[in-house]
Amino acid sequence: MTEKNRQPPGDLAIWIFICAELGVFAVFFAAYAFTRAQHVELFNRYQQTLNSNYALINTLALITSSYFVVRAVAAIRDDHQRSCARWLGAAIAMGGVFLVVKSMEYHHHFSAGVTLSTNTFYMFYLSLTFFHFMHVLMGMVILAAVALKARRGGYSASAYTGVETGASYWHMVDLVWIILFPLVYVMR
Repeated sequence: MTEKNRQPPGDLAIWIFICAELGVFAVFFAAYAFTRAQHVELFNRYQQTLNSNYALINTLALITSSYFVVRAVAAIRDDHQRSCARWLGAAIAMGGVFLVVKSMEYHHHFSAGVTLSTNTFYMFYLSLTFFHFMHVLMGMVILAAVALKARRGGYSASAYTGVETGASYWHMVDLVWIILFPLVYVMR
């Protein structure tokens, strides 16, 4: 079986991991939605303390990074190892933008005395976003390892499962943010 005919893209183990992670996030999102329905006024009030501009910047950064990952996969399928590595580097840089902006947001809240025990909204906000933050960090490590291997010629047009595996994980991280962003920052 050639690389191009395999479904889903990447290694099967990453898909088991992705499904498990999506299951954890789904439970987290359901708990958030259920609790929010019980405390609508509290959630609406404290949701307004969040910086939606930062969240929008982060959304654009992750969507852009996913585009860069798509370009990296396309590059390796055309046997362009260095181009693949450069696209992955660009995706990592956008992940870095996400981490910096999110850290600024956390700094603002922690400086104001916000903690997990401040109230139910902040408990969910900090838990959900930090859990996602750690996934972004892990995704950047994965992409860096893939980029390094690509730069060293470890992938080719006939053998690029590792690139697809890293890309699949990164797209999961992006998908989770696409759900988290409106759920936590937008929906009233």
